[in-house]
Amino acid sequence: MLPYRPLGGTGISVSPFALGTMMFGSIGNDDHDDAVRIIHSALDRGINFVDTADMYSAGESEIIVGKALRGRRDAVVLATKGHFSLDEDPAPNTSGNSRRYLIRAVEASLKRLGTDYIDLYQVHRPDWDTDIEETLGVLTDLVRDGKIRTFGTSTFPAHEIVHADQVARERHLMRFRTEQPPYNILDRGAEADVLPVTERLGLGVLTWSPLAFGFLTGRYRKGVTVENAGRAAIRPAWFDPSDPTTARKLDVVEQLVEVAEGIGVTLPELAVAFPLAHRAVTSVIIGPRTMPQLDAALAGSDLALDDAVLDRIDEIVAPGDRIYNASPPSYPWLTDPARRRRR
Repeated sequence: MLPYRPLGGTGISVSPFALGTMMFGSIGNDDHDDAVRIIHSALDRGINFVDTADMYSAGESEIIVGKALRGRRDAVVLATKGHFSLDEDPAPNTSGNSRRYLIRAVEASLKRLGTDYIDLYQVHRPDWDTDIEETLGVLTDLVRDGKIRTFGTSTFPAHEIVHADQVARERHLMRFRTEQPPYNILDRGAEADVLPVTERLGLGVLTWSPLAFGFLTGRYRKGVTVENAGRAAIRPAWFDPSDPTTARKLDVVEQLVEVAEGIGVTLPELAVAFPLAHRAVTSVIIGPRTMPQLDAALAGSDLALDDAVLDRIDEIVAPGDRIYNASPPSYPWLTDPARRRRR
């Protein structure tokens, strides 16, 4: 395991890999005892950073994490997120980043996690209908109340990170201290703006989707028929080789396999090591569903890619390129014509 790293300016030290728990619960591994064993194994191997969210399996993931951390809570930096509604048919005011909703969401997460404080509370997505001052204000109050220790964002565009930082300074509120962007070899978009902004502002960075939703596991290869399971079963269109974008991904995968084999590692090991090579990245979130997947994710936990390997990756996928966009932005000023057209 690589050395622990400072989480931005928070004074908190975290492992270079964070255990993501999105796959624990009904959407992945619903065996609570097995999921707890996986979490304990990750902690025993030096991971001290656990990331979850209230929306993962509608709160079930947080319940599992709470079970796993009994007796070990103080040794773990616990992160969770709020923004999305947990209801199948959401009523008004049951999602978003308002004071009304976030207080409710934090209280519910604390109960499910079985703890009286959250180390890092992250706003899961932007809320274009809520003033950022409202969000910063309630998060500042939650820190002062001792319910959270610090707070950050997840998948925010660079301009919103800058705007939030400016508002916090002008209104004398606490600042966002971290950002959690998607970042992998197939989706290098964060390099263009988000990572330079986080570095300039001194934010900690947790990156997600290092395996590009399965494309960098080595399971999906050119000319190889894959059974309709896992990601391919959930979103088969993503893996249709007749789609030009998918075809390009598969071409890139073949080249990356050659790079990995050239340095004696597997494609997943290469993929997981890649985000850590960026100087702005603090920790990479790995999200296993099974123990073998945890083993595979951590097999190359000491791997540091040298300049020659990184240069070759740059030749295959240019810096800032987005072959695979893990989280395409949904801006109201793009989707709502009334915000683009003069009346």
